[in-house]
Amino acid sequence: MKVVLFCGGLGTRLREHSDTIPKPLVNIGNRPIMWHLMRYYAHFGHKDFILCLGYRGDMIREYFLNYNEWLTNNFVMSEGGRKIELEKSDIQDWRITFVDTGLHANIGQRLLRVREYLKGEEAFLANYADGLTDLPLDKHIADFQAKKAAASFIAVRTSQSFHCVHSDNGGVVTSFGQLAESEFWINAGFFCLRNDIFDYLEDGDELVEKPFQRLIERKLLAVYRYKGFWQQMDTFREKIAYDRMEARGNCPWMVWNKG
Repeated sequence: MKVVLFCGGLGTRLREHSDTIPKPLVNIGNRPIMWHLMRYYAHFGHKDFILCLGYRGDMIREYFLNYNEWLTNNFVMSEGGRKIELEKSDIQDWRITFVDTGLHANIGQRLLRVREYLKGEEAFLANYADGLTDLPLDKHIADFQAKKAAASFIAVRTSQSFHCVHSDNGGVVTSFGQLAESEFWINAGFFCLRNDIFDYLEDGDELVEKPFQRLIERKLLAVYRYKGFWQQMDTFREKIAYDRMEARGNCPWMVWNKG
């Protein structure tokens, strides 16, 4: 299945980095978050990517055009550096389509602008490109296909540290606790979509608002709840959390390194 990555946003909540580079290029260790995400999809056999570019799309193009395999692969150097022999390749069998989808377009508009690259595809995958997971992707896809839905997304427990409060009509608190421990689930930004999604997506629509409401009315929207690892990188604090995990070697999203 093709994988559509929405990587054209301004990243306004990650200004420490996104003033100079687009959020998808913010590093976790030696590689940007979008590389980690693409390695995740490639691990499950999905290696045909469509990048919806916008803000600093030139930098994303340059990153892959000048891709350095040696940063994350063992290699042998000889002849004074003129010959490099890699033990393995990261992206040799990837196919990446780069599409300028506009600086200020929303997610729905970006998807419409890559529609022509999805002709003939019964279904495809899509992602916000700002979070990682260790979700068994094949299970989500199988669940999506079994339900015959037009769209499916994974829902996770929020990692936010806010307190969740319930009270009666008189203002008496009936329960109080961490939001992450409640039955509150959020959209994690990992989608399975049938090509039919375009029948419910109009020009100007944001993907998960009006189009998803139309699907709900027709019982064509599915969800896959996942309690394993998921974390977004939407703020500087979340970027630091990823850096600390990578420094400790605690990287559950690196499913390609597991047995």
